[in-house]
Amino acid sequence: MRIFFTGGSGKAGKHVATYLAEQGHQVTNADLVPLEHPDVADLRVDLTDAGETYSALAGLARMEELELADKPAYDAVVHFAALPAILIASDARTYATNVLSTYNVLEAATRLGVRKIVFASSETTYGICFAQGERRPQYVPVDEDHPTVPEDSYAMSKVANEVTARSFQARSGADVYGLRINNVIEPYEYAELFPDFLDDPSLRRRNIFAYIDTRDLGQMVQRCLEVDGLGYEVFNVANADMSVALTTQEVRQRFYDGVELKREMGPDETFYSIDKARELLGYAPQQSWRDVLPDPRPEA
Repeated sequence: MRIFFTGGSGKAGKHVATYLAEQGHQVTNADLVPLEHPDVADLRVDLTDAGETYSALAGLARMEELELADKPAYDAVVHFAALPAILIASDARTYATNVLSTYNVLEAATRLGVRKIVFASSETTYGICFAQGERRPQYVPVDEDHPTVPEDSYAMSKVANEVTARSFQARSGADVYGLRINNVIEPYEYAELFPDFLDDPSLRRRNIFAYIDTRDLGQMVQRCLEVDGLGYEVFNVANADMSVALTTQEVRQRFYDGVELKREMGPDETFYSIDKARELLGYAPQQSWRDVLPDPRPEA
């Protein structure tokens, strides 16, 4: 597929864009900063500018495309570009940048006839990650039907983007899939970060004790590109296990006492449910911190 990938120079994007290129896709990275990967074309694009966004999506990506008889069109758009958290810019700038860029990408893509759009939403939409003080989920495991009532500008922008995406899907009939991505972990971060998580599980409370390995995030996007006909859907994206060494029962007793248990859970199962992605997309995460670090539990 010929893929227009926004934000391919970011923490998550650089891994997913190169993963897709390795799968044989022709990937164009639209970002303010070039990725400079030999298998990915770079276009410097300000996605908050509607004209720039449309021009980039309608145009060429590589010099060799000049040799083609007809200008090629994009088969898919993967939209990861965003200010990725609060406290990077002002709240107003964060909200405006994320909402406007997403609108521009969705409008340009659908008007140009792109039939597959995958966009990055966030775990923060559930209102837990960046809440002032402690917020607990209404029930566990947290699935896609859980209410999305955030307080912060970043998560608000992601909820607004989901509404926008649903509307563009209704207008166009294209497949538009939103990914509520959990805390993105690069492979080197297991050794760097996870010992502290194992010592103090409370550090993972705001992430619902979950995480997503960049390699499995790449697999998730690939599955979205391969599975057609779902219309508009949102999916939680996480690894299969928790990012702490406690059992699910221990996490419930310590952090979620009194929170409704929606269904029985496995002893190490993520509280950030990925059942929907497994069932509709065939998503099957392969990575775990347990492959890198020893489980500190005596019985493990």
